[in-house]
Amino acid sequence: MSLFDGKWKVRGCARLLAAGLACAGMAVALEGQQAPQLTIHWDKPTVVSKTTPTLQVVVNPPLRPGEALGVASYKAVKELGADYVRYVPWLPYPRLAVAELEPPTAQKTSWDFSAIDPMTKDFLAATDGHSPVMNFSTSPNWLYKTDKPVTYPADPNKVVWNYTQGTELRDPTGKELGDYYGRLVSWYVNGGFMDENGVRHESGYHYKFPVWEVLNEVESEHQMTPEQYTKRYDAIVEGIHRVSPETRFMGMALSGENDPRYFEYFLNHANHKAGIPLDFISYHFYAGPSATQTLEDWQYTFFDQAGGFISRVRYIENIRKRLSPETKTDLDELGVILPTDNKAGDDEPPPAAYWNLAGSLYAYLFIEMSKLQIDILGESQMVGYPTQYPSVSMMDWTRNLPNARFWVLKLIKDNFHPGDQLVETRINSGDLDAQAYITPGGRKLLLENKRNWAVEVPIEGADKATALTVDEQTGDSPARAVKPANGKIKLEQFAVTVVSW
Repeated sequence: MSLFDGKWKVRGCARLLAAGLACAGMAVALEGQQAPQLTIHWDKPTVVSKTTPTLQVVVNPPLRPGEALGVASYKAVKELGADYVRYVPWLPYPRLAVAELEPPTAQKTSWDFSAIDPMTKDFLAATDGHSPVMNFSTSPNWLYKTDKPVTYPADPNKVVWNYTQGTELRDPTGKELGDYYGRLVSWYVNGGFMDENGVRHESGYHYKFPVWEVLNEVESEHQMTPEQYTKRYDAIVEGIHRVSPETRFMGMALSGENDPRYFEYFLNHANHKAGIPLDFISYHFYAGPSATQTLEDWQYTFFDQAGGFISRVRYIENIRKRLSPETKTDLDELGVILPTDNKAGDDEPPPAAYWNLAGSLYAYLFIEMSKLQIDILGESQMVGYPTQYPSVSMMDWTRNLPNARFWVLKLIKDNFHPGDQLVETRINSGDLDAQAYITPGGRKLLLENKRNWAVEVPIEGADKATALTVDEQTGDSPARAVKPANGKIKLEQFAVTVVSW
């Protein structure tokens, strides 16, 4: 999870113009002027999509067994049926994320999965039959040099933000770090492991871990240099490969800065030990408005910042293709972090239209990333709630129901898949985005409205089409059917719509 710190503030001119543009644009829409024109050339293919839409599940106390929000969340994950769902036990909850909280001694070890297993088993049950991405992103802090031992709450549900301390490993070879992850993975895939003192710990589990992502946002959480991270990646991969040779690996999981130095160094095979695989890279993007902005500003801010991110993706893809073209790309944290998150008073929910706007942002990124043939597009995150990034949630924590962000993901996942053929598509409006696909299920068009007003889009053959949409009217419910009329499809404010022939 990126901690928004103002890096993504909208450019000053956009802020000054946002409200005026909103009013002017609404007037144009209401007066029927400058109606958007959509052109689709079904006979002009452009590129084949490689993009799998998916999400991430970050460990929070509401996901513990028996919690109503957790039950509803895993039900939604199961019904979604996505591949590459990312599972991240992370730093605010050491007892829910770290399996060996105290350093081993000659007399005893502290291995304890009692609070970790129940949530992990629920996740693996919900993603059974698919290929999850596992990432126990928080390693034991005793592996790092610190001035004094790092403390943590006895209550597994209590938040602590300073567990991750230290930048240098106490074992500079990284073997101790790799051994920790090897034992952790062996607990789940091999029925148990032998601890540091030669004592066998039995679990009885024999899961498959097809993909393991190595650490998370290391440039911010541990301030690791590219050189440090690459060495630790190699050590963790070696430790896990010894116990799970079929596992593939994902590297970096960089936060929003996306410093190109990390990609240049990490993707250069010469900087790794012989035989270390570079199966995937991953990195993140969160839009983030300033504290003074409102929904009328956000409809410009989010997409302005997303445009900058898309430019960075193109740049990073050029590095990847030059140094390691066989490596795939997973953008596995995509969302919005509002400036009120985790602050006093964040129990006041965003306006209802926010969830549709954030869903429209994901649809926009899906369209643009499928053009770039990005492999995986992960929406962040399944469960957020007051004090824990509420604006990033895909669940309504008050009603225990998936919100519009989830239903946009499901609409896209159910209709678009790797192997779909993109065709030449043009729309003469910066307020909308559109892309037509030829799929095994027929011709489909993905439309998304970036603005807080309704728009009618003329579509050739609309009267012979069917359409599903997620908008404010759907609320916390699945996409609803809408009927094209008079050769047009109406997009309500911030709507995401799939038209099918």
